[in-house]
Amino acid sequence: MHFEVLAQCSTTKARISRMVITLLPTFMPVGTQAAIKGLTSQQMEDFGITLILNNTYHLNLRPGLKVLGEAGGAHLFQGWRKNLLTDSGGFQLVSLSQFTKITEDGALFASPFTGEPTLLTPEESISIQHTIGADIIMQLDDVVPSLTTGPRVEEATHRSIRWLDRCIAQHESKGQAKQNLFAIIQGGLDSKLRDICLDEMIKRKQSVAGYAIGGLSGGEAKGDCSSTCIARCTSKLPVDRPRYAMGVGFAEDLLVCVALGVDMADCVFPTRTARFGVALTFTGPLNLRLSRYSHDMDPIDIACPCPACQSGTSRALLHHNIGLETATAHAVTQHNVVFQARLMGAARDAILKGEFPGYLRSFFRTYYGETGYPRWVVDALQSVGVDLLEGIQDPKITNDDGKKWDYAQ
Repeated sequence: MHFEVLAQCSTTKARISRMVITLLPTFMPVGTQAAIKGLTSQQMEDFGITLILNNTYHLNLRPGLKVLGEAGGAHLFQGWRKNLLTDSGGFQLVSLSQFTKITEDGALFASPFTGEPTLLTPEESISIQHTIGADIIMQLDDVVPSLTTGPRVEEATHRSIRWLDRCIAQHESKGQAKQNLFAIIQGGLDSKLRDICLDEMIKRKQSVAGYAIGGLSGGEAKGDCSSTCIARCTSKLPVDRPRYAMGVGFAEDLLVCVALGVDMADCVFPTRTARFGVALTFTGPLNLRLSRYSHDMDPIDIACPCPACQSGTSRALLHHNIGLETATAHAVTQHNVVFQARLMGAARDAILKGEFPGYLRSFFRTYYGETGYPRWVVDALQSVGVDLLEGIQDPKITNDDGKKWDYAQ
């Protein structure tokens, strides 16, 4: 896989790179069932999106490999002409844990649709992803909830290393040169286990095209996520491989991750929250279901180039129809996809111009200036040389996770 670092921030660990046709850092929208809910592949391409994620576990269940094979793979099946990443099914070990039993052989799932048992081994996961035909495929890893402690975390860490070896062997035996295998760093919030997993997976560098940081976004404190896991991993991972933070989608988290050296991230949050009427903006989310928007004739964001904002669709209309008309969910989904692209595009531009620290200060001043800066954000960025509070008299610091929400008053 072609991967080239194009520019590096002189202060932080942020960088611009090119991976095949995708410029990094980037955010990947999630199309679980070979579609971004409510949007077409052509719309996604028109928004400038060049990398999306499909779900291996769900596509294997429905429509199944026979249909995908007949279609010529998931790209052709969904009419997607850009880059595609598939997860391995590992996350479903957590999200569908009530249907799953883990053994050294693999994960024994009971189908949530029929109850039929299916054993997903590392080899089978790779074979399924070969049929799907994604540009980037992920190893099967043993995933445990991020707040889990004790022997189960150690067991999952070492098993993920062993499963990577099996994934590499399966991938190389089939000669799928056009598909690129990523390893997934596990270890929970235990820094020693993270280091063990890092060291072992870096030893396999010649057999993997990139590295993901997994096992996060499960309710852990934001400071633990950024310092113990993200910063620790990016400081050790090879500079000539892309770094992928799995399950990261909030604007504040994305920019902190980029500053810490992350190149790519994914999350269902922007599109899922859109279907509940929440629009993302540079001042924080707008919960369009709230009555305060019932007479608001402004668009979500007058500066946004998405179709809803550019056509002048009012917050009042979106408030009126959210939950009633699918077109409204589609409009907010378009907006949120474009918002994520603008957020990351502006980060790339700032890195290229040598202005990334200033971009961080400007973004977080707008985002948190009135409510207070979360301490974990201040500390994380301070660790890479960015003082968010520079020039601010009597700054307000909070000890919460910084997750902004638009509540009823």
